[in-house]
Order: sequence, then structure tokens, then C-alpha cells
Amino acid sequence: MNKDNHAVDAHTAAAQEHENTAKSHRTAAEHCNKGNHDACQHHAKVALDQSAKAHEASTLAHQKSSQPVAVGAKQ
Repeated sequence: MNKDNHAVDAHTAAAQEHENTAKSHRTAAEHCNKGNHDACQHHAKVALDQSAKAHEASTLAHQKSSQPVAVGAKQ
């Protein structure tokens, strides 16, 4: 697999982590809106944890995208 495929895979993984985080934030907001503060707090904590994973995945994707590789080189 070449560098471009690694970068694409890394960006896809980062996007998925961000989608998971957004889903947890939306779920927390729904619970807060319904007055279910325990569930809101739980999902907000999950979102915070997922946000850290999303940031890590984004950083990795950025690193993979910025690594120079000779044309035709395999990694």
C-alpha cells in the first residue's frame, strides 16, 4: 500500500471518529433538552473521550499526509 492509501485510510478513520463524537454530542443535547441530566452528563463524557480519539486520529492523518515519499515508492 502506498503513502496515498495510508493517508486516505487515516483521514477516513479520523472522519469516523469525528462522526462518533458528533453523534454523542447530539445524544447529550437530546437528553439535556428532555431534562435527563444524568444521561446528558454521561453522553457528554463519552463525547469528550471520543473527541480526544478524534484529535489523535486527525493528527495521525495530518502526519501521514505530510510525509514526503518518492514517486512510485511503496510503504
